[in-house]
Amino acid sequence: MGNVFSISLSCDTTISRCWDCVAGQVIYACRLQENLADLNTALDELKERRNDVVWKVNIAVQQNLRSLNEVRGWLSRAETMINEVDALLIDGSEEIKNLCLGGSCSKNCKSTLNFSKIVTKRLRDVKDLKENGAFEVVAMEAPAAPVVERPSDSAVGLESMFNKVWSAFEQKHVGIIGLYGVGGVGKTRLLTEINNKIGDSSGGFDMVIWVVVSKGFYIGKVQDDIAKGIGLFSGIWGAKAPEEKAIDIFRIIREKKFVLLLDDIWERVDLSKVGIPVPTQENGSKLIFTTRSTEVCGQMRAHMKIQVQCLPEEEAWKLFEEHVGKDVFDSHPNIRGLAQEVANECGGLPLALITIGRAMACKNTPEEWKYTIEVLKKSANFVFPNMGDEVYPLLKFSYDSLPNDMVRSCLLYCSLFPEDYEIDKEWLIDFWIGEGFLDEHDTISEARNQGHHIIGSLIHACLLEEGVGDLYIKMHDVIRDMSLWIACTCEAEKWKFLVQAGYHLTRMPEGGRWKDIRRMSLMKNEIENLIEAPNCPNLQTLFLNDNQQLKVIHNDFFQFMRGLKVLSFSGSNRIKALPVGIAKLVSLEFLDLSYTNIRKLPIQLKALRKLKCLNLSYIYCHITIPRGLMSGFSKLRILRTRDSYLFDEAVKTNNEHLLEELQCLNHLNALSLSVRSAFALDRYLNAERLHNYTEEIGLEILKDSNQLNILSLANIKSLHTLAVTECESLVEVKMEWAGEGRMIKAQSHIQTSLIATPHCFQSLHKVFISQCSKLRDLTWLILAPNLRDVLVSECDKMEEIINKITLRQVAELVGTLTPFVTLKSLTLRYLPELQRIYRNALPFSCIKEIRVLNCPKLRRLPLNSNSANGNKISIYGEKRWWEKLEWEDESTRNAFLPCFIAI
Repeated sequence: MGNVFSISLSCDTTISRCWDCVAGQVIYACRLQENLADLNTALDELKERRNDVVWKVNIAVQQNLRSLNEVRGWLSRAETMINEVDALLIDGSEEIKNLCLGGSCSKNCKSTLNFSKIVTKRLRDVKDLKENGAFEVVAMEAPAAPVVERPSDSAVGLESMFNKVWSAFEQKHVGIIGLYGVGGVGKTRLLTEINNKIGDSSGGFDMVIWVVVSKGFYIGKVQDDIAKGIGLFSGIWGAKAPEEKAIDIFRIIREKKFVLLLDDIWERVDLSKVGIPVPTQENGSKLIFTTRSTEVCGQMRAHMKIQVQCLPEEEAWKLFEEHVGKDVFDSHPNIRGLAQEVANECGGLPLALITIGRAMACKNTPEEWKYTIEVLKKSANFVFPNMGDEVYPLLKFSYDSLPNDMVRSCLLYCSLFPEDYEIDKEWLIDFWIGEGFLDEHDTISEARNQGHHIIGSLIHACLLEEGVGDLYIKMHDVIRDMSLWIACTCEAEKWKFLVQAGYHLTRMPEGGRWKDIRRMSLMKNEIENLIEAPNCPNLQTLFLNDNQQLKVIHNDFFQFMRGLKVLSFSGSNRIKALPVGIAKLVSLEFLDLSYTNIRKLPIQLKALRKLKCLNLSYIYCHITIPRGLMSGFSKLRILRTRDSYLFDEAVKTNNEHLLEELQCLNHLNALSLSVRSAFALDRYLNAERLHNYTEEIGLEILKDSNQLNILSLANIKSLHTLAVTECESLVEVKMEWAGEGRMIKAQSHIQTSLIATPHCFQSLHKVFISQCSKLRDLTWLILAPNLRDVLVSECDKMEEIINKITLRQVAELVGTLTPFVTLKSLTLRYLPELQRIYRNALPFSCIKEIRVLNCPKLRRLPLNSNSANGNKISIYGEKRWWEKLEWEDESTRNAFLPCFIAI
């Protein structure tokens, strides 16, 4: 038998599989036309979306934005898909021709089946691709390079300041640096140089962001500028709330090592609200900002505050020379010298140097330069109109930004003084009080506090400068010109200044110029007489200070000045008498006769019933005040008689009534006086009502006293200045007391009730001791915990300032007080026996300067490495003295070595 091969198939299964195959082909064939139509529609929709995205991208490109990678990728895929589907649709028309039996069958079933599957897949792909192209954002600003170099003007004159800032920038522990200074001093230029230097350095920063903040900023604007710098800015960005923006910025920046440069900030910028991590040593990031206010530096918690100051003379000249141009200097041999005078008038302010330098770039004759110098000394604005257009508006922005009209008035008032004038703070505040600028206060002390607050705010705004020590202020020349520009032009109706201070005038300006003037300053001239009676009904202030040739004041000079409120003859020392016509100044509230030689006040002054302030200080002749005159000044609030011969031996005769009359003045609130005898001191100490408002006392030429119990002055609670001078007989200043609440016996033999405490002289700020040749120490100074200024001069036997043995004797009174905690200035001059200031090192937490001259035995200062608490301190002295100085240790020496300035 042969092999038998047998296969058995189920008929039902075979029929079923065949039917499925035929049915599938029929379904694909039936749907092919429908799918092709859907694919064509989907393709049109994809093309529409592609066109929309391309349109958005083109608009973004025009805005210097960069399309996103995902958008560019989608457009590429869409273009490929469109081309493929276009070809597929063309092939589809051929496949349709192969269909028969009403489209339910194909002449080439296999081909039609495969093609139908491809169409179905492409239909899904086109729909998916179209959905993926629904972009909310198609482009963003391209992330900037780590540092974008910024265009910069010449950096001439900035070299030393730049090096100082860059040195601070490189210190790891310094994360925040504040650059402050007056407008136009070059802060932005300096910041630009820092920005560009970072780009050249290898600091490893991931990004450097520059933002101009300016006054009246809002968080969103700062965030937008930062977003542009880090590539976050886009269409949807603008719709986000500041809180959302802060989160986005923080998300990008927190992992980066960044430098943020904020230019021109006027108030604190809250970094957390912006989204900026605080720069620290740990994250290595940096923040540098510029401002016009030191207060902003504090608010921003700057690790280092650097004042951008006006240029010194040599650097200022280089900057000026560059903008004038070499051709001008070569045009005439005399121009260079004249140009240096013009440059000096700019006061080192870069903006003024540049603006005026450009204005002079076409002046080729000496006559033009001479004319410029002549008029520039009066006011730069009248020579250079662009100063008003370019420089002064920039500076005026600081003026406009002052808190109120009161502070603005106080600033403009300072322009009445000559250029480079050292303005005494206390004197200035008295003027402000006399003008009525300050608020109404119950006491002059409160008004003075407000005055000092205003001075501080003007210094912080860099509109005033600190003068010598802590007693004076100055106004920068360009700031002064700006103030006069405001007072004479911008606000002429309100102010109407006429200032010809320091003009070397020998006669008064023509009377016709006075008519509309409200405030006039003729200080520091050589006017010889006041004869003409000018018609000036609107005049409120007249400064005739320091006219040292002035002798004659005509009786009718004041007859048309009935609105005058402030009159000053201070420093016009040839004036010996006032005309009775001064009684016509019925509105006068402030009269300053200090540093004159007035021998007698006319009784007609009783007509000045509105007088609030009378200054008779530093009149070095015996001045007579008629009986009943002082008591007639019923509204008098301030009386100054320091260093005047009012309360001396003569008090027994022609002025014996004066103390009694002063006690009758109900509004008197501030008194300064000098006493020149034990008798005068007794009389004053018995006038207890005057103790309530005595601010300054001078004890001078006490020939009949060899001891002074300083506690006899302890009840004078408002005493802030004490001077002891030319007391050649004074051997000892005692602190005698008999315990709390008991009576003490003063050297003057009068009994005074006193509660002695370690803070007897709580308000005492200034002490001046000079020409007391027998004094050996000043240990009593420890009772004045708030001392700011101490000067000791020409005391031949002074051995110590604070004596250890004397301290032990008054230990119960002194307690644990540390001397000089608040001291700012200490001056020691011509003290041949001085060996020690204090036995231990002192904190000197507020000290700014120590001056030592001709103190050969002073071998050690009370300093250690912790003294001054990191504050900048200047130590002035002779080089040979400094070289012989002994130090507690090497670290102390190294800490104070940079502080020395040779004199």
